[in-house]
Amino acid sequence: MSTYVYGITAASHPALPKDMSGVGDPARPVRVLTEGDLAAVVSDAPEGLRPKRRDLLAHQNVLGEVGAEGCVLPMRFGSVAPDDGSVTGVLADRAEHYEERLRTLDGKVEYNVKATHDEEAVLHRVMSDNPEVRAVTEANRQAGGGSYEQRLRLGEMVVAAVKAREAEDAGEVRHALEPVADAISVGPDSSGWLANVSFLVERDAAASFLSEVERLRTSHPHLDLRVNGPLPPYSFVEPGPAEPAGTSVGIDHAEE
Repeated sequence: MSTYVYGITAASHPALPKDMSGVGDPARPVRVLTEGDLAAVVSDAPEGLRPKRRDLLAHQNVLGEVGAEGCVLPMRFGSVAPDDGSVTGVLADRAEHYEERLRTLDGKVEYNVKATHDEEAVLHRVMSDNPEVRAVTEANRQAGGGSYEQRLRLGEMVVAAVKAREAEDAGEVRHALEPVADAISVGPDSSGWLANVSFLVERDAAASFLSEVERLRTSHPHLDLRVNGPLPPYSFVEPGPAEPAGTSVGIDHAEE
């Protein structure tokens, strides 16, 4: 039977709670595979696994319980190996990398910050900051709304100004929060967000990080900031030397 992998820990990590269960229906018992100084938290993999709410929550709950007792390198949902031996083989092959990651990430959590513009507030900001846009707006108003070409020109100016503001504010998010984090990881570009950044934060410094987020909200009221965390440090489990970016302990992923 194939093996589902939740995460990697040190072999010295405290024992799992009794009767911990993971993904699947019925839920598969969670167990530990040890190889040298490393261990993998696993269960049997259910057939036809898909990212349904119950299984996503089960994956997160296992990582949450394991992470509460010490550092864990989290695997993405759907990480499946052919068998237990494949998992321990990867632990042996890449021991140096995973041991380094465990040392580096010990006592740290991830916060993901996504930013968008409040449409009405950013338009007000653009009008306030851009004399040319204000002048064209006033000229159109005095002309009874302006011609089609004039309205089109104003619309293009506003769009360009908002785009420029998006780039500037994305930089502001990083500039404000990066000093209170140990590392950052910029997420993939998306039309839905002007910034999508994950921050690696000392667990004991989480309150300071969140305070900086609130300061950013106060100083940039045209920004809508959404914070998710604390999370296991998904964005900071870097690939090993022999492992191409985007893979995780040499295992396959369920379709998403």
